[in-house]
Amino acid sequence: MGKEPAELLSIQGRDVRITHPDKPYFSKQVRLSKLDLVRYYLSVADGALAGIRDRPIVLKRFVDGAEGEAFYQKRAPTSRPEWLRTITLSFPSGRTAEEIVVDDAAGLAWVVNLGCIELHPHPVRSGDLDHPDELRVDLDPVPGVEWKNVQMVAVEVKAFLEEVGLRGWPKTSGSRGMHINVRIQPRWTFTEVRRAAVALSRAVERRVPALASSKWWKEERHGVFLDYNQNAKDRTTCSAYSIRPLPDARVSMPLEWSDVPDCDPADFTVLTSPKLFAARGNPHAEMEKWHGSLEKLLDLAERDEEEGLSDAPWPPHFRKMEGESPRVAPSRAKSVKKAVKAPRIKMPLVTVANSTEKQAALAGLERWKKRHPKAAKLLAIDDVLVDSMRGRSSTWTRIRVNLRHVPEEIRPKQETPDPDDDPTREWRTRNK
Repeated sequence: MGKEPAELLSIQGRDVRITHPDKPYFSKQVRLSKLDLVRYYLSVADGALAGIRDRPIVLKRFVDGAEGEAFYQKRAPTSRPEWLRTITLSFPSGRTAEEIVVDDAAGLAWVVNLGCIELHPHPVRSGDLDHPDELRVDLDPVPGVEWKNVQMVAVEVKAFLEEVGLRGWPKTSGSRGMHINVRIQPRWTFTEVRRAAVALSRAVERRVPALASSKWWKEERHGVFLDYNQNAKDRTTCSAYSIRPLPDARVSMPLEWSDVPDCDPADFTVLTSPKLFAARGNPHAEMEKWHGSLEKLLDLAERDEEEGLSDAPWPPHFRKMEGESPRVAPSRAKSVKKAVKAPRIKMPLVTVANSTEKQAALAGLERWKKRHPKAAKLLAIDDVLVDSMRGRSSTWTRIRVNLRHVPEEIRPKQETPDPDDDPTREWRTRNK
């Protein structure tokens, strides 16, 4: 047998072996090999490293390229260079994992060789794993919401952050949304940082209620969702300059605030971003000089609680928290207590597809629409809920339909989803 094809790169005095360098990682709209992605990251290394240096990272691996299924690997591979650092993290489940810490361009190239086209750092430094130095504002538009709405909510977030003495650093998510990173003093626990994020999300919703939502349950959201749970321990978001698995190979691009009103996420790709980086450098280069305080946000959180707002729901794999509102979707609750004054309305939801492949789930949705054409015609854009669900090591897709706009007499009943491949069902049944 011949040797595995590889290319040896010498990066700042360290050798990094790129296996299968010609393997296609993008092939639909643009054609890019694994080596092309490594070279992209090296061309923006100073910017990409600024977002991950000295931070443990989760390895989100696309071993079959961006068009294949990804899986999450928390534990560092046993076969790794001796110069690559690791650190042991503990998680809400009580488990621990030795995770990679990337400090230089060689380490960056090494993780990309594993198929990590996205970079997913934790919001902590290796010297203090219990106190985040970053609050993350994730603006996630519901299906059908236009990009201009994301831009308007981002500007509102900026104004509110300034009012509480904080500075935000915006970047495109590389998909449909936007991220705003806020450097903070590493004085507060994950629970406190998340509490501050909940207060921020609710405050922005109050300021622009037609545009922004802080509601965790997708059936209750509208406009742009401020995902406060990205600040819970064990959650990560893609960092600056990360490549996203979209056909045009766009990236999560750092921006100046003056860029936000007119920018287009599609302008920032693997092919265009290196030129922008070379021309103007990293717009977030000064971020490390700004470490703000959460005291005003935590004061706001306390006032919210005094006025009757309970803690917002946590991700499902976290233990039930003191003061947390019921962790059950309103549509499934037998009885829903009042969180503030107005009762929640139980939504008529049906699940139409579960699949490890998004396209298979979407095909199932189309079959459901053909079976129920009268109901399908009455659906609003945000009545179709496409959920990217995180399993134990990979993601899968669940599609539900909200029948709130369909008269009861013609509402389809819950059927067996088509397809019905929920990879977590066996595990959840076993752990009831």
